[in-house]
Amino acid sequence: MGSAALYELARRGLRVLGLDAFEQGHARGSSHGTSRAIRKAYFQAPEYVPLVERAYTAWQRLEAESGEALLRVTGSLLLGAPESQFIAGTISSGTRFGLPFEVVAQAEVSQRFPGFRLDGDLTAVFEPSGGVLHAERCLATLLALADGYGAQMHHGEAVRQWAVDRAGLRVQTDVASYTTDRLIVTAGPWAGSILFELGLPLSVRRVVNIFVAPTRPELYAPESCPTYAIAVPEGEYYGMPDHGLKIGRHDVGEVCTPDTVRRGVDAEEIAMFMGVLERYLPGARGQVTATLTCLYTMTPDKNFVVDKHPHDSRVVYACGFSGHGFKFAPVIGEVLADLAVDGRTNQPVAFLSAARFTHVGA
Repeated sequence: MGSAALYELARRGLRVLGLDAFEQGHARGSSHGTSRAIRKAYFQAPEYVPLVERAYTAWQRLEAESGEALLRVTGSLLLGAPESQFIAGTISSGTRFGLPFEVVAQAEVSQRFPGFRLDGDLTAVFEPSGGVLHAERCLATLLALADGYGAQMHHGEAVRQWAVDRAGLRVQTDVASYTTDRLIVTAGPWAGSILFELGLPLSVRRVVNIFVAPTRPELYAPESCPTYAIAVPEGEYYGMPDHGLKIGRHDVGEVCTPDTVRRGVDAEEIAMFMGVLERYLPGARGQVTATLTCLYTMTPDKNFVVDKHPHDSRVVYACGFSGHGFKFAPVIGEVLADLAVDGRTNQPVAFLSAARFTHVGA
């Protein structure tokens, strides 16, 4: 979100400095790795649909501007019980906004998508517009374009605090002190500490992914395999074609801090994924080729927080992306730029205000 805001502000001709505590492309937060899913029929809440549709347009504009391939449409397959949020929520959002989707009966799933197998009362919804974002390439592209518009970027420079002084807003890092007219905070899993005075109800959760070399790779090639999300008795999982096949678990994770998180993936976690693959994606259960650990910064309702600071409207922040925010990056960048420069935005983000947490900033 910080990279997108930096790009958007620089594109508008503003003088902007981006500060990152770590090196470019680091793996300590929530945005690293090669892939993230994107889809329009948003089961989490239909209010996200206009934002994700705007994000599709913005990613495509970034592709045209940069010449980089950022978004690959594969379709999106959601599997679960008919009453699950994955299924019922997708149908609700798709119907409300007239998005293309189709319900696929259990008996048809293996015929249409031979890498997947369902049992019990599970069914499926297929959204043809779903796809994969090349995550690290997206971030590198945003920063390269921002640089081209004149943005300054300081990597490896950690922000320690910010405060108001006579000259404006002062930001203190471990290297220098800066004064600015506007400040945008997109601190990911560090948001709770850098914005501690707000009392935001944030928790950080460790999430793991593994990458496997499928035993039947033809079933999970990008040309034949959609991104997927499954809500089954074993839990909620997601994945996509990526260096073979990627699978991660969405619904559980150790509560941690970004400084204490356990970065390795253990044998028990790998065995959990293998059991799910064997049951529902049987041609995928091959050798583990890589593992990945990332951080979810969760809110109680799993919705984002995008708002102005209640005590100083020159400070704008975004956090709590709860494991489903990456796809929205360019539109969140637009919103943050709008709020910082104009104090308002035309994008429909009122439902993401911190006002829903009544104690915040009190």
